[in-house]
Amino acid sequence: MAEASVSVTVPTAKGEMPAHLWLPPSGTGPGIVVLQEIFGVSRYIQDRCADLAELGYVVLAPEIYWRIGSPELDESRPDYLEQGLALMQHVEWDDAVADGVAALRALRERPEVVGGVGVLGFCYGGGLAFHVAAAADPDVLVSYYGSALPRLLELAPRVSAPSLHHFGTDDAYIPMPQVEAIRDAVAGPDVEFHLYPGAGHAFDNPLPMFHHPEAADDAWSATTRFLHAHLPAQEHVGRPIP
Repeated sequence: MAEASVSVTVPTAKGEMPAHLWLPPSGTGPGIVVLQEIFGVSRYIQDRCADLAELGYVVLAPEIYWRIGSPELDESRPDYLEQGLALMQHVEWDDAVADGVAALRALRERPEVVGGVGVLGFCYGGGLAFHVAAAADPDVLVSYYGSALPRLLELAPRVSAPSLHHFGTDDAYIPMPQVEAIRDAVAGPDVEFHLYPGAGHAFDNPLPMFHHPEAADDAWSATTRFLHAHLPAQEHVGRPIP
């Protein structure tokens, strides 16, 4: 079983950014930077980081909201979504990209990392991961319904890493015409693009307002297979991939 996370910091041009680090059962492995939804490094994001560590990855989740105090949101409040949207407005996009690049660089330099380093993001973090991939050339990119992607498509030629994109067909924030434009822009020999019928935005988040269990399971299986193919970890050896 993967160890619990430990608190670390990532040096940036503006100071030390707090982050969470998970180690795989072996103690070493390839690295993955996980970039948060609009709700911060929530319990859900931490659970997904632990899942990745269990697969054999050294996982780093930076606190992208560190400049505004890394607030903790109460997911039981009816205005949870509105809280997240409001927080996002207080962070400059270019600062967030720079922080993601710094996290990728810091993870590459950690002694526990053996092999390549990828970036994976959800929602807000899915778009951020795409921009970081264009700026810093990770070894793989996984983007779950990247909400900023419609305005980042001019960066597509700069993303050279093998990439995997997940979108629901019923996403109220990224309608299908925009999803199709994203698919056309990112298409390439090392690109996978998966659509999930009936799934809305943030379908992997287990909160009832978002969750689509079938899509979440299928997308996680696809993510596991993709990482196994393009950023294999020692824990994958001899294990069946769903």
